[in-house]
Amino acid sequence: MFRIGLEVFLQQDVPTRFGDRIGFLSNQACTNRYFRYGKDLLQEKLAKRLTCLFSPQHGFYAEKQDNMIESAHHLDLTTGLPIYSLYGEHRKPTEEMFDQLDTLLIDLPDIGTRVYTFMYTMAYCLQAAAQYGKKIVILDRPNPLGGEQIEGNLLRDDCRSFVGMYALPMRHGLTLGELALFFNKEYAIGADLEVVAVQGWRRDMYFSDCPHPWLAPSPNMPTLEAAINYPGQVIWEGTHVSEGRGTTLPFSVFGTPYWQHDEVLAFLQRYPLAGCVLRPLLFEPTSGKWAGNTCTGFQLHIQSRKDFNSYRVGMILLQAAMLVYRQQFEYKKPPYEYEYEKLPMDLILGDRALREALEAGESVVTLEQGWQAELLDYDRRRRCYFLYQ
Repeated sequence: MFRIGLEVFLQQDVPTRFGDRIGFLSNQACTNRYFRYGKDLLQEKLAKRLTCLFSPQHGFYAEKQDNMIESAHHLDLTTGLPIYSLYGEHRKPTEEMFDQLDTLLIDLPDIGTRVYTFMYTMAYCLQAAAQYGKKIVILDRPNPLGGEQIEGNLLRDDCRSFVGMYALPMRHGLTLGELALFFNKEYAIGADLEVVAVQGWRRDMYFSDCPHPWLAPSPNMPTLEAAINYPGQVIWEGTHVSEGRGTTLPFSVFGTPYWQHDEVLAFLQRYPLAGCVLRPLLFEPTSGKWAGNTCTGFQLHIQSRKDFNSYRVGMILLQAAMLVYRQQFEYKKPPYEYEYEKLPMDLILGDRALREALEAGESVVTLEQGWQAELLDYDRRRRCYFLYQ
């Protein structure tokens, strides 16, 4: 029987160690299999013990479209409880917020990628719980990309930000509950932490293998395919190349008005693009980069999830944009996710030297070989926190 952590928790008695006041951090993608919001189900179970709610980036209903668009605290009309925004004036819960609870339940979707901010909202909650003597309980969900494959270089200390607080590879291969255990121990946070595990999930399962509905965790993550593409396609956020925001296929289509299909494809001949096909097309974003302009670009189609390495493909495409169009190519300028000085591309890649090597034309294959030792070390350490086989 497959059950997410929320469904498992709802079937259990609530331990007395959780205290009389319980808060809940979630968003609109956090439902049971019948599309009922966790906040409403928990109020039915806990009654007055549920005292307050919290929301991550984009707001509880994921109504805020873009990065660095903050949401305010407000009252939830169905439960009558306050919703404290953790993507506004504060990204870390304050003492006043945590004064209203003994235990914080966290049920957040994650898409298995280092730069997705929900895991860092969870990490800030761990830090606050350790500071104020509260308990954290993660109601776990599957990693939609599965738990076997990992991709990319580890984050460097000088590239830390709200899209990268800890030394993870781009595709980290852990669930949110496993990440919480990893952060709490590896970085000596020391919070009182428990995880309610998913029942019936295995590491070889993508979300499409799970009998649970896919709900967009954020406004521009409409499909599982977009999530699988994301570890590589998110790189475009650090450039003026459209990553497909403002279209119906974000993180699946990409391009600019000045690209030429044949020029990009000629550069790509030097690299094998395993597990995927690039289909040439034109598209016109209705918002975001190049809004109202016809872009020449491609749609990324995955043919084999096992062979597809999104981050490798993303770096190859980035290098094509850098080198084929040296005069036109531009990086996005700061700010980016509350970092006002460092280049957004360095925060996304997690290593300024990697960006410089790509600019210099170094082979992506050679660059990948250079980080295999640290990736293997990360793989060894993450296995200590596995909750699933």
